[in-house]
Amino acid sequence: MSVNVNRSVADQFYRYKMPRLIAKVEGKGNGIKTVIVNMTDVAKALSRPPTYPTKFFGCELGAQTQFDAKNDRFIVNGSHEANKLQDMLDVFIRKFVLCPECDNPETDLHINPKKQTIGNSCKACGYRGMLDTRHKLCTFILKNPPENEPGSVEKKKDKKNRKKDKENGSGSVEAGNHNDIDAPDAVDGEDDEDWAEETTEEAQRRRMEEISSHAKNLTLSEDLEKTLEERVNIFYNFVKQKREDCAVDAADKEILVEAERLDVMAMGPLILSELLFDENIRDQIKKYKRHFLRFCVNNKKAQKYLLGGFECLVKLHQAQLLPRVPVVLKDLYDADLVEEDVILSWAEKVSKKYVSKELAKEIHARASPFIRWLKEAEEESEGSEVLVRLSPDFTVVYDSSARELKVETVKPNKPDEEEDDFDIDAI
Repeated sequence: MSVNVNRSVADQFYRYKMPRLIAKVEGKGNGIKTVIVNMTDVAKALSRPPTYPTKFFGCELGAQTQFDAKNDRFIVNGSHEANKLQDMLDVFIRKFVLCPECDNPETDLHINPKKQTIGNSCKACGYRGMLDTRHKLCTFILKNPPENEPGSVEKKKDKKNRKKDKENGSGSVEAGNHNDIDAPDAVDGEDDEDWAEETTEEAQRRRMEEISSHAKNLTLSEDLEKTLEERVNIFYNFVKQKREDCAVDAADKEILVEAERLDVMAMGPLILSELLFDENIRDQIKKYKRHFLRFCVNNKKAQKYLLGGFECLVKLHQAQLLPRVPVVLKDLYDADLVEEDVILSWAEKVSKKYVSKELAKEIHARASPFIRWLKEAEEESEGSEVLVRLSPDFTVVYDSSARELKVETVKPNKPDEEEDDFDIDAI
């Protein structure tokens, strides 16, 4: 079904039409995304590259966007309704398509990379003006100008011909008169000046950066064709480099985007636990909570990989971490990194997937007080207490009315004295 490009016009015979946006939500959890199924057709009706409205959606929603022009896939991360995106498209059309003078959509954008400006011209009324470049999308447009800007090919040819004439000394009066008829001198002069700028070192550097960017995009698309092991290694090296550059603390979004790009979202916590955790895991859970939450929220598979990463960590630091297994599990649980049912499911079966069978049994045995607390605390009624012996010297106490876990020192020789209370986090 088609709609008016300018939807504020109710005339059913309005000549400028576009297809209604079709959006399809794919994936789940942190990997959920919205594919604009017919973005190419919509963009064609607007005479704009399909990347522009897609990127506009990302700017307005604060979401990452992905473009795969070869397979005609234009994606906005997250779940978004088609009607909401259609309303947002109206704003894009108002800002970047309609002529501000006559409201006609027959406009073209003109990029001046030297001055970092975006011109707007209307073929219907002859309007020529400049766009307000304060919107975030303008930065993207400046870096990705329309490929089919009218007259761009002819202008480049004219520039080359004029240069050749100058080099051959053939800038005759007839040629000058021809140029005068073809275009105003002032405009041609500006074109020559811009063309001359393209020979500077700065312009050459900019072109090299563009070439590198295109090569990088080609490499990124090739990465998805690699095996899972190769993609995991790429992700590992990416996070490792961030850590070595002391940039990992603020790179949680970049790390998530890289994992999504390589399609290794579920295994992300396993890699992160290897690179960001050590024997000081309890402090590091607090420090990198945001990094892990991006992977683990509503993603039980990722939570299971996090528990696997914890087992690997215990193997590396047995002396320090084996006695701390129950309290570390509680830290992960309190930080909302692992849900209760995932922990209980993990506890039901000893696996040698990450560590030896013997060590896995030991880890599960050490975890049993916390597992027992999870099970019994859920069953107990309000106001009652659950007592679980953590070791000969400590007892886990869960008071359901207070909804907190404490560890009390057991003093069998002094039963009448009041026992000391310790928060489990102090262990």
